[in-house]
Amino acid sequence: MQTSMDAYIKMGIVHFMAYPQLGGGAGPWAQTAARIGRDPFFTAIEITHIADPAEREKVREVCRLAKLAVGFGAHPPILGNGLNINSLDEDERLAAVARLEELLDEAIYMDAESFVVLSGKDPGEEGREEALEALAASLGRLCAYSAQRGGPPVIAEVFDCAVDKCCLLGPAPLAARVAEMVKAKHGNFGLLVDLSHIPLLGETPQQALEPVAGHLMAAHIGNAVTVKGMPAYGDYHPIFGTPGSVNDVPEVLEFLRVLRDIGFLDGAKRPMVSFEIKPMEGQDPELVIANAQRVMNLAWAQL
Repeated sequence: MQTSMDAYIKMGIVHFMAYPQLGGGAGPWAQTAARIGRDPFFTAIEITHIADPAEREKVREVCRLAKLAVGFGAHPPILGNGLNINSLDEDERLAAVARLEELLDEAIYMDAESFVVLSGKDPGEEGREEALEALAASLGRLCAYSAQRGGPPVIAEVFDCAVDKCCLLGPAPLAARVAEMVKAKHGNFGLLVDLSHIPLLGETPQQALEPVAGHLMAAHIGNAVTVKGMPAYGDYHPIFGTPGSVNDVPEVLEFLRVLRDIGFLDGAKRPMVSFEIKPMEGQDPELVIANAQRVMNLAWAQL
C-alpha cells in the first residue's frame, strides 16, 4: 500500500496523552491543538473534557480551521473519578452513565465523530457475567442518548484485564460478545483496539483483531513496557524504542497488515487511527510525536 495514508485512514493523535498536563481538563489546550493542526501529517485529533468553556470554544475553532476530524476520549474523567459503567452497585453504575451523558453533550458540541469509553474493573469470575450485563446496559443507554441527539457512535476501547487497568473489557472474544449484545439493539456502537494493550493481554495482533473485525471502528498505535521493574511498565504508552518495550516498526507493520487483511483499511471507511503515546519525565512532547511519525512512516512504507 504505497498510496498516501490519507487515502485509507484519518491519522490522529490522542492529544491529552501527548500533552499529559491536559488530562485534568485544564492547561494550554488551544495552543497545543494548534500545534497538531499546523502539522499536515495529522488529519484527526482526539481530545477529552476541557473545563474552561472559552478554551473549549477556541479548540473547536482550531479544529474547524485546520480541518481536523475530532474524536472524544472520556478516559481521563472515567479514570480520574473512578467511574465504573459495569458496577454491580446500580446507583454507582447509573451515576457513571449520567456523567458520561454530560461528556457526550460536550463531545457533540465539539463536533466529535466518536465518543470513546472504557469499562470498569473486572470483578473476577464470580461476578463477571453480571458485570457484562451491566456493561452492555450502560453502553446501550449511551448509544440511545447519543442517537437521540444526533451524536457520534459510542466506542468501547479494549484494555488489559490483569496487568495495569485490569478492565472487564478485556480479551478479544469477550469484547466481541459485548459488541454483539449492544449492537443487537443499537447500530451506533463499535470497538477500539490499541496496539499498546495487545501484549498486555497476551494476544497477537491477529488474535486481538480477527474476533472483533465486524465491530472495529477505530484503532490506536502505541507501545508498552512488559518488563517488571522497568520505567513505564504497564499501560503507560512510552515512545517507541523505550528500554523493555515490545512495539516498534515491525510490530506496527504487523498490526497494520492485520488491519488491512480484516478489511479495516479498505479505502472506503477512512477510520480514525491515532497515536497514543505519552512523554516520560523530562521528554519533549514534540520529539515524542516526531518519534511516532517516523515509526509510522517506516511501517506504512512496507505495508
